[in-house]
Amino acid sequence: MAENDEQTGWTGGQTAFGDFAPGLVHYTDKVLFDEVWERPGLSKRDRSLITVAALTALGKTDQLQFHLAYARQNGVTDDELQEALLHLAFYAGWPNGMGATAVLKNIVENDQ
Repeated sequence: MAENDEQTGWTGGQTAFGDFAPGLVHYTDKVLFDEVWERPGLSKRDRSLITVAALTALGKTDQLQFHLAYARQNGVTDDELQEALLHLAFYAGWPNGMGATAVLKNIVENDQ
């Protein structure tokens, strides 16, 4: 386990897959969110920005639905996310930036 031995009790993998994919549930809940996301080397805010950048660059809008909302929970403002996605559009491809911005727009509008 990482230097931080506390577990967050993350259950997103379990919620999504139940008993269907126990390995994926384990690595999502116990390794990715209980260990990687809790490491002290980066703040959750920074981890969120990095994750949003990677998912945008890869065009993974399905995963961006969760991670853009999670970035907001981790203290990234809507203006910062909009600016990050604009910046990424030039480096990760315009369609990827547009797709990610559409996901963010949907999240923001449904949150009002």
